[in-house]
Amino acid sequence: MDHKAAKRRKLTDKSLPNVILQNPDFAEDSQMYQSLLEMERKLDWTITRKRMEIQDTLSRNPSTTRTLRIFVSHTVSGQSWQAGTESDNLTHSETGENIPAWQLKIEGRLLELPQRGKDKGPPRKFSTFIKRMMVEFDRDTNVYPENNIVEWPRATGHHNPPLDGFTVRRTGDVPTHIRIVMYLDHYPEQYRLNPDLSSVLGIKEESLLGVVQALWNYIKIQGLQDKADRRLVRSDERLRAIFGVETIPFQKLPEYVKRLLSPPDPILLHYSFDPSLPVVEPERPTAWDVEIKMEDAALKNRMGVMLHTNKETSVTLAKMDEEIALLAQSLHNSHLKRTFLQSFADDPAKFIQTWLESQSRDLESVLGAGASEGLTLRQEELRRSEFFRLPWVEEAVSVQEGLRLASKGM
Repeated sequence: MDHKAAKRRKLTDKSLPNVILQNPDFAEDSQMYQSLLEMERKLDWTITRKRMEIQDTLSRNPSTTRTLRIFVSHTVSGQSWQAGTESDNLTHSETGENIPAWQLKIEGRLLELPQRGKDKGPPRKFSTFIKRMMVEFDRDTNVYPENNIVEWPRATGHHNPPLDGFTVRRTGDVPTHIRIVMYLDHYPEQYRLNPDLSSVLGIKEESLLGVVQALWNYIKIQGLQDKADRRLVRSDERLRAIFGVETIPFQKLPEYVKRLLSPPDPILLHYSFDPSLPVVEPERPTAWDVEIKMEDAALKNRMGVMLHTNKETSVTLAKMDEEIALLAQSLHNSHLKRTFLQSFADDPAKFIQTWLESQSRDLESVLGAGASEGLTLRQEELRRSEFFRLPWVEEAVSVQEGLRLASKGM
């Protein structure tokens, strides 16, 4: 059983078809066989190139632009219009009961893409899209001198888990204007371009890589690459006014670009309400749609599937490799058989003589009577005359005589 398994492993070894099918002698005159080899080489090269392109794309973490919808709403409690009786109007400062107050809610979620449907996996929490957020309350500082600014900086760790939204509670019954300043967490990180560079490239906000690529496209279109030294970029009038140099080494383009980048402008949301007025119908939350750049997980997963074949595909490929190996071994054996018979047809006598010498060497190797073995039992038998009187000698002489006569007859 072990011997069969070893033989099977040998036949299914992927290196076997390559060794046998590279350029065997019997295939030199076969145009179909040569076409198959050429097609195999092209297919291997194409698969390898595509695999490398996908790996390069995955290393850059593909990004996409999605729409983040932000909802802002409020609720009130303890207001005068909510009290039913005069006794209910009594406030209790110790318990906080019947004290006019309101709550501000800030929530958000990603909008689904029509062509993709629902995203696979659990949706991201709203707070993961925000780097930092500030909520400012425009109220009379004489009446409300404190707690008019709330700031939330995102931090990692169990003490600051991801949240679906934010709630801010304050006391009061006067009209309030709220200003929300929100810094989004883009991927890759976005920057605001210098106005002069922005007018040249035609973009206002972009990642560092995107700005460098846009600048390189401008350089190629304008023909600013040095003709003698392709590593240098010759500044035209517009780039000279921006960077202040005549030439820029190609490898230092990101360094020059970084000097003209700054953090992007935050998202500003304005919201106003009057808690002292009764609400006839439940108010719908006010919503804003903002664009955010994020990692394209769906595209990354699809490309990852192309790199990592599933179990069924692996089994099918292994079976095909085994079939190719068996067919290649069969062709190789047929080629050896043909060579063997062709040698016998060309010169039977010489073929038999060579064959007998080969068999004699094999027999000596098996019996341990090689040239390096010294005076062995086999050599002792050859020195005795009785050895050459055995029945096999007459049979060998008869065969050799018949071959000689056959060769003369041919």
